[in-house]
Amino acid sequence: MNLSHVCSQIRLLLSDVDGVMTGGGLTFTSSGEETKTFHIRDGLGIRLWQRAGGQFGMVTGRQSPIVERRAAELGVTLLRQGNDDKLPLVRELAAEAGVTLEETAYIGDDLPDLAAIRAVGLGIAVADAVEEVRAAARYTTSVRGGDGAVREVVELLLKNTSR
Repeated sequence: MNLSHVCSQIRLLLSDVDGVMTGGGLTFTSSGEETKTFHIRDGLGIRLWQRAGGQFGMVTGRQSPIVERRAAELGVTLLRQGNDDKLPLVRELAAEAGVTLEETAYIGDDLPDLAAIRAVGLGIAVADAVEEVRAAARYTTSVRGGDGAVREVVELLLKNTSR
């Protein structure tokens, strides 16, 4: 099955956060608060995907109020945090969204993402993902995590769908 056909079947796009929606670095203020930098183009890409009828969700092993805030800003209600065993979370979110795993795409960068990438209809790695993730993915972005990788995936999906 070709990539265009697979993209046309996707109704739910899920993304890891650290290393995909951010560059993966952790920064702490002097008071111990964590900060993250999200790429603004990813945010617009998520909104474009939602406007086109697609659903978007975030899955992250870390627990962070910053992720909750970013999800709220983007109108993302499909969110799971605080668990490195991501495949069960991906299954939960797909069921919540009313789609199958075959209708789901997942973007990841590191080993905790591997099972999810293998299980969904379209497994995606960011350009700087670890070797095992890139090898398992059906598509690898041209840009690194935190540099607009989510937007690249949204554009790929929208160009290959009838939404």
